[in-house]
Amino acid sequence: MDVGGRDGGSSIKKWDIIYPVYLNSKKTVAEGRRIAAAKACADPTCNEILDSCAYLKIPCKIEDKAYPRDFFQRGRVRVQLKNEAGSPVNPAIRTKISMDNNL
Repeated sequence: MDVGGRDGGSSIKKWDIIYPVYLNSKKTVAEGRRIAAAKACADPTCNEILDSCAYLKIPCKIEDKAYPRDFFQRGRVRVQLKNEAGSPVNPAIRTKISMDNNL
């Protein structure tokens, strides 16, 4: 699944990765959560992250890969925050942390 149309010629391997566990309020930091529990949601899915990226007008793509700490957890989302020149795709979103603050 792909949102944002074309990738602008940039390699998708250079895009940032977001695993759903990074945003899961039911997980601890040791289990992989990367944001504050108050800002996280319960059991997010790749499709919900994809919808959020579409809302923020950020190119993204779902990949069927396993989370390294729990290989039964399948799926991750690649997001393009910066283009080839290094400037942000969406000027309001410069990093994954600022993306979190805009949701």
